[in-house]
This record gives sequence, structure tokens and C-alpha cells, in this order.
Amino acid sequence: MARWWRPELGLAVVVLALGVFVVIGTLDVSAAASQLGIGPRFFPMLVGGAMVLIGLFYVADVIRGGHGDPEESEDVDVDAPADWRSVGLVSGIFLAFAALLNVVGWIIGASLLFFGLSVALGAEHKRRAAVVSVVMGLATYLLFVKGLGVSLPGGPLAGVI
Repeated sequence: MARWWRPELGLAVVVLALGVFVVIGTLDVSAAASQLGIGPRFFPMLVGGAMVLIGLFYVADVIRGGHGDPEESEDVDVDAPADWRSVGLVSGIFLAFAALLNVVGWIIGASLLFFGLSVALGAEHKRRAAVVSVVMGLATYLLFVKGLGVSLPGGPLAGVI
């Protein structure tokens, strides 16, 4: 078993399993019978189906001998240690987002998430990052709530938008 098992196959199986998980989880989503157009299941099924397809092709490729190319970029130091500070910051920001989402709502929570991630990952122009974060938080809220009919927590802005 150790001869044919490689890390690439592990990643391929994870992609395939996540795709199956998304598709199965989406089957529980209920939509109103009178709803016209694209419902709340469309995009998760599209993404899950694409992940299953990519996972199947990836597994087949790895089993037939395919492998990942080694890093050959000039600006990457393969001997450099991992940046655990950034990993911790990004993890903390995601956990804070998950904890505060129902309290502050999607628009404020997603804006803080996007801004926090951009700063943690090295954004040089913080004012621009803040503006882009608010626009993205508002745009995703409007896309999902108004465009797709998905319910997202509104928080203090629930009656405004």
C-alpha cells in the first residue's frame, strides 16, 4: 500500500470527499415551490458537482502516475519556516467572524472579516482595504439575500437594507 499512496492522492480524495459532502448537504436545503429562477440550491450544487468531477479526474490522474511539480519559483525560499503568526491571525479572524456573525450581522461581520484578513495578509493601503471590504460585504449580502433568496443574519442593519 505504501508504494502507490502519495500525498497527491490524499489531496485528491479530500477534494472528492468535500464535493460529495457539499452535494449531500445541499439536498437538505428546501426552497419554496413558488420560487422562480435560480433557487438557494443552485450554486452549492454547482460547486459540489464541480468538486466531485475535479476530484474524480484528480484521483484518476494520480493513480495513472501524475504528480505535482516541485516549486521552482525564484521568489520562494523552500527552506524558510512557516509563518505561524499569519496562520494564527487568519484562524483567529475566522473564529471571531463565526462567533460574532449572529450578533453583528452579515454586512458588518463580513466587512470585518475581509478587512482583518487583508491586514493580516499584508495589505499596505488600509483605507482602501476598508472600503473594498465594506463594498464586498454589502455586495455579497445583496447577492445572496436579494438575488438568491438566501437568509443571512442582518444584525443591526436588518431593517435598513
